[in-house]
This record gives sequence, structure tokens and C-alpha cells, in this order.
Amino acid sequence: MLESRIEKRLQEKIKKRGGLALKFVSPGQRGVPDRLVLLPGGRMIFVELKRPGAKPEPLQAWWHEKLTALSFDVRVIDTLEGVDAFVQEVMPDEV
Repeated sequence: MLESRIEKRLQEKIKKRGGLALKFVSPGQRGVPDRLVLLPGGRMIFVELKRPGAKPEPLQAWWHEKLTALSFDVRVIDTLEGVDAFVQEVMPDEV
């Protein structure tokens, strides 16, 4: 499975529930997370998307540590099921 399919699912699911999953690009800064997920209520989560079983590269891991040290939420997702679980966790269905 391609990383792009996982990324597309994240975008669609977050948008469907009223959030945004913006492509995060920081010119001159390689290794930053792929997506910036913006949720109702002002919550922001950095998301790194990988193909199944792939791990972040060393520079990506460094950025994850740096952002986490600044108290930002950083996630790594590598499956469609991981996207579903993430979305359910951060934007649960209303009862």
C-alpha cells in the first residue's frame, strides 16, 4: 500500500468530521511531519504518514522529539486502520 492512500484517507476522514488535515511544508526544513491536523476547539496535531511497517527517518524522528519537547502532539500512522483509530480517538463519534 502506498503512503499516499493512507494520507488521502486521513484527509477525507478529518474533513468529514469538521477538521482540516493540511499538508505541512516548511521551506528549508526537511523532515517535518507530513500533515498538520487542525480540530475544532483549537486542537492541533502533527501527523507523520508512512507506508505500512515503515519507521520515521532519523531527521523525522529528530523533528518529532523537538516538537514533542515543545508540548505538541506528534503521531505516526502507517495503516488505514491506524487512520481510523486516530480519527476515532481525536474526533469520536457523537453519541
